[in-house]
Amino acid sequence: MAFTLRWKGERLTPVEVMHRVRGKLLPRPRHINTYIDDDAPAEALEATEFGRIYDSHDGARALKWLHYPEIYERHFGPLRGKPIRILEIGVAYGGSLEIWRRFFGSEAIIYGIDIDPSCAVHDGKAGSVRIGSQTDAAFLRSVVEEMGGIDLVIDDGSHDNRHIQASLDVLFPLLAEGGIYLVEDLHCSYWPRYSGGYAWPGAFYNRLKVMIDDMHHWYHGRGERIAATAGHLHAIHVYDSIAILEKRRVPEPVMTRRPKVGTAGAD
Repeated sequence: MAFTLRWKGERLTPVEVMHRVRGKLLPRPRHINTYIDDDAPAEALEATEFGRIYDSHDGARALKWLHYPEIYERHFGPLRGKPIRILEIGVAYGGSLEIWRRFFGSEAIIYGIDIDPSCAVHDGKAGSVRIGSQTDAAFLRSVVEEMGGIDLVIDDGSHDNRHIQASLDVLFPLLAEGGIYLVEDLHCSYWPRYSGGYAWPGAFYNRLKVMIDDMHHWYHGRGERIAATAGHLHAIHVYDSIAILEKRRVPEPVMTRRPKVGTAGAD
């Protein structure tokens, strides 16, 4: 049984108590709703196909930051019209699945998962929906097996840093070679109520820093610390609130010389 403390009538672990205290002492961030501007200039949306699809969407509710479409277009554009297997963590209102369907086309296999049973109403519309937790390893594996594998993961789930890491630990090893793993709304990584905080060790951004060290393990000799991505983390792209991991087997780096040694003009 885990050690707990009584905190204002609740039984909490020491880490949970620490989060509560930090949440009281640290500067309070702006409320998320203060960033919403439905009348923001649409030029950024009109610049990309995803943006145009999103801007014209009149189905179920969806929420996206204005700078996201350009990122989606850059990394997902080459996948459009192909029979790729997409898993989105977080269904909510169902609008996101509808937009992904329009963007990727009819050939894509799209699944969404959510812990909220009411999201089952969206099953069979723009994609398939399965109810379960993003931290349930057995559930995640069963969904991937049903899909026949995964080429793209979009984590737009709870945004809790612990949940993000738990999902990645299961799903990244199951991702196909050449696959893409995107985690969005990582501004939550800085907020205690999502098990994060500025320079907080458990925040996902700090895990990304460990991944960068792992990518360079050839040079520091300390090995790779994150088993889920070991040997297959080809690239990391970091944007405001989004991180994208590319999966590809990573061979030992080799340096070459030109002109070749022993040929004319070589030293």
